[in-house]
Amino acid sequence: MGADAGELLRSFGLGEDDLKAWIASGLPAETFSDWLTDRVARRPVGRRARETYGADAVHDFARAAILDALALGTRDHLLEIGCGGGLLLRDALALGAMATGLDHSEDMVSLARERAPGAEVVCADAERLPFSPSSFSAVAMSVVFLFLAEPLAVLRECRRVLREGGALAVYTTAPELRGTPAAPEPLAGHAHFYEDAELAALAREAGFASVVVSNEDGGQLLSAVAP
Repeated sequence: MGADAGELLRSFGLGEDDLKAWIASGLPAETFSDWLTDRVARRPVGRRARETYGADAVHDFARAAILDALALGTRDHLLEIGCGGGLLLRDALALGAMATGLDHSEDMVSLARERAPGAEVVCADAERLPFSPSSFSAVAMSVVFLFLAEPLAVLRECRRVLREGGALAVYTTAPELRGTPAAPEPLAGHAHFYEDAELAALAREAGFASVVVSNEDGGQLLSAVAP
């Protein structure tokens, strides 16, 4: 598996340090794709992850769509779940809003604190947000939702921490992009894809109103309001 693992790692832009980390993990070969999905996307770790998620252009299309949907101002307080390198937090701060980020990768929490020094960034799980009810005026997720094991639970937590009238914006990947460079295998095999109607139904079941899902070439933007 070592040679095959090395080739697959290189196809994702990873290197020798990542291969050493895989070998050191001692995990059985059949778990490699799950381990790779964590290292690249679900729980990014390592030098390459920091370079990728700290780059100014990473997921810029998603950030632009989210910022347009939320229209943040100086009275807003944004929570970003799965904040990665903190670029959306940085953008929110530049608009005069307060910003809080959450990620379950210690590497990403550290990077977000560097890239968005004016934001509060915590390491925690999205299913159990460590915040009081009605703490935020906006909640966002950028290319995170497809990796959530309990999407409804997370959306209910988003609803709980949002103030009345607060806005939700979630940018994710539609099923038609599965297996493309936007959602390549083997990562896609560990992700969850939703048709537009399914995504909207999840938000409504979580207690959101004014639910809209737009789909542009497979990039889905879910927007909703906490009633």
